[in-house]
Amino acid sequence: MWSRITLVLLAAVMISGYYLVRSSYEARRLFTEVDRAQNEGRKLEADHQRLLAERHAQATNLRVEQVARERLKMRAVSPAITQTVELGGRAASAAAGGQP
Repeated sequence: MWSRITLVLLAAVMISGYYLVRSSYEARRLFTEVDRAQNEGRKLEADHQRLLAERHAQATNLRVEQVARERLKMRAVSPAITQTVELGGRAASAAAGGQP
């Protein structure tokens, strides 16, 4: 009779010990996973800040002007290259808001 109770208690202790070890292992695994995710988040935040700084540097007036000159072959406006177009006849009165 006592040996059955002893075996049942021994089995209960072994099972509870197994679950204790398993839950400790799972807690450590989850902690490691959270730590990795936090590190990845910090890395992504640093990359985001770097990209924002690069975007800001690319959008400066001097940079835009340089790209316009070099890639688009644009040049500054001067009276020598400015042309004016005058509307004549019906087009002039339509532009002025009059009846055609």
